[in-house]
Amino acid sequence: MAKLYIVPTPIGNLDDITIRAVRVLSEVDFILAEDTRTSSVLLKHLGIEKKMYAHHKFNEHATVGLVADNIAQGRSAALISDAGTPGISDPGFLLVRACLEAGIEVETLPGATAFVPALVQSGFPCDRFCFEGFLPQKKGRNKHLQSLASEPRTMIFYESPFRVVKTLEQFAEVFGPERMAAVSRELTKKFEQTVRGTLAEVADYFREHTPKGEFVIVVAGLPKPGKNMDTESEEEKMSDMENSELKEQSRHSFRLWAEFRAFMRDRFSLEDDKASQDEVAANISKGTEFRGVNLWVLICATMVASLGLNVNSAAVIIGAMCISPIMGNW
Repeated sequence: MAKLYIVPTPIGNLDDITIRAVRVLSEVDFILAEDTRTSSVLLKHLGIEKKMYAHHKFNEHATVGLVADNIAQGRSAALISDAGTPGISDPGFLLVRACLEAGIEVETLPGATAFVPALVQSGFPCDRFCFEGFLPQKKGRNKHLQSLASEPRTMIFYESPFRVVKTLEQFAEVFGPERMAAVSRELTKKFEQTVRGTLAEVADYFREHTPKGEFVIVVAGLPKPGKNMDTESEEEKMSDMENSELKEQSRHSFRLWAEFRAFMRDRFSLEDDKASQDEVAANISKGTEFRGVNLWVLICATMVASLGLNVNSAAVIIGAMCISPIMGNW
């Protein structure tokens, strides 16, 4: 079944294309490109010859229906932009929606997107962020910025080299000149650069250095106010006190238990009076030596026992038995 493929393309370094993207571009029936002249350079680099059609913000409203009809008739298509992932600050949303409404399967390949490396290398939190893309150039621009003044998440913006200084100055006015920012340009290219500092500092830098290339501006979110002990609620203070008391009670109980175990071990342990294995072996060995007293007692007990047997006297035999224990374990 034919489908629409969303294929990300490199944002600067052509080697960043994925193997899967090359395969898809080679297999589809036709390619929709934001700018066929720009995309033809990439396809030539990859050795792909495929029919391309222009699909950009000036004609997408009029062509999405026609494209969806072609795919529905069994012709697979790939949508690419000049750089990055289609639909991210580039045409793509309208076509994807039209295909889904027509019951056409849409498959999106993972790949390059400019804001991801800029965000990760900014040094700001990446767990929560908001992507704003290109801000409105005129109508609603200031109102939109004001709505972001208290945004706690890391914010990401795209900007052209011709407006980047003005944008940074506006950011400093709305967010405050001390708000931290990281401005990346020419990502993945030879002259890639990231300037970090306060909004006032990065604005000054690009006033002195002519901006070149496409820009990604990453702005830190509004910092959370520090916890002030003077303004703590009574509930928080009581909760802290209760937690401290519980911890102290736990420590006291543990100390009592440890002392009780030490007392029981000291008073009732059988280990202290237990002879060692070496001592037991020595005593056994000593008790079985046939010399000195042991030897004479043995001879005496043997003679008495023999006499008792000869005279058939139980008393004499018992007497011999009474003598023999003196020899120990023999």
